[in-house]
Amino acid sequence: MPFSKNFPKNVEGSSYTRWEEVFLTETEDSEEKKKCREENIQLMSECINDAREIILKQEMKNFDPNVIEVAKSLFDKRASHEIYFKEARAKKKFDAQKSK
Repeated sequence: MPFSKNFPKNVEGSSYTRWEEVFLTETEDSEEKKKCREENIQLMSECINDAREIILKQEMKNFDPNVIEVAKSLFDKRASHEIYFKEARAKKKFDAQKSK
């Protein structure tokens, strides 16, 4: 099932907003998944490095398990999710259609 997102579109001469649904193609959907995955892998790597620094500064014991837990917490806070990328792509398509 392709990803879709609804956007409000003003209709001239009407005070009502019409909602327009924008669909991503399979290719666009795959591109956003790939971009999200690559960014999340980079983000997790940064989180692991940040977690190591935090643990060293705090002189915590049991280094390895703590690194993973702290990194996971940081990642959960920072990670951009697939849906964000897909919604942004759909908005870009909507804006391009609107300007035509």
